[in-house]
Amino acid sequence: MTPFLTYELLALPGITHGFFTREGGVSTGLYASLNCGTGSKDARDRVSENRARVSTALGVAADRLATPYQVHGTEAVAVEAAWQPGEGPKADALVTDRPGVALGIGTADCGPILFADADARVIGAAHAGWRGALAGIAEAAVAAMERLGARRERIVAVLGPSISQANYEVGPELVARFTAADPANDRFFAPAPRDGHALFDLPGYTIARLKAAGVSAANMDLCTYAEPDRFYSYRRATHLGEPDYGRLLSAIVLDE
Repeated sequence: MTPFLTYELLALPGITHGFFTREGGVSTGLYASLNCGTGSKDARDRVSENRARVSTALGVAADRLATPYQVHGTEAVAVEAAWQPGEGPKADALVTDRPGVALGIGTADCGPILFADADARVIGAAHAGWRGALAGIAEAAVAAMERLGARRERIVAVLGPSISQANYEVGPELVARFTAADPANDRFFAPAPRDGHALFDLPGYTIARLKAAGVSAANMDLCTYAEPDRFYSYRRATHLGEPDYGRLLSAIVLDE
């Protein structure tokens, strides 16, 4: 069985979830081993096998795993049936009330968020990089769940492995964008070693937005950059001069 991480807040009856690491797949080299990124340059058959292993671990068929074409936006799509890998809608959040349809999000430093309202039997998954988090992808996912009958006071949300503040240095222009949106956002930035730069707490910011939206939220507090044996990281690959990087998959499904 391909290993995956879970979190107690999402340990709900009738719902299976998993934050998958890079372990337990068939890819090699830069992509070793559970690369699920259809946008990577990894061999298609290996990515397909890795995705199939994720599906099996979640208890669904490989053709029941839905992942979007992520664009760092705020589109949240209600899913009735899965599609072929790479053919998903341009969106950064998926929601569903259909049992047996797994919702998956690919990341490699950005934040994967899994949502559930166990009473309404509505689930969601969102991709929150800094652009999406600032623009409101978390709130868009919650609103989309509400349209399917969820209630935000019952929704729980967990932020999976993502880049930590200690490893996320940003320039002054990004700081300015966040503080222009809300001066209180200054609390999510700390001084960086380089003059004029800052260390951004993307997980902290994302959790704050989720809680402000009225849902119960928790951060797994796992850094993708800091653990190369467990997680892929776009920023780490860039710093090492590597030509590409793998993608982690986080997914949730209503049991049939």
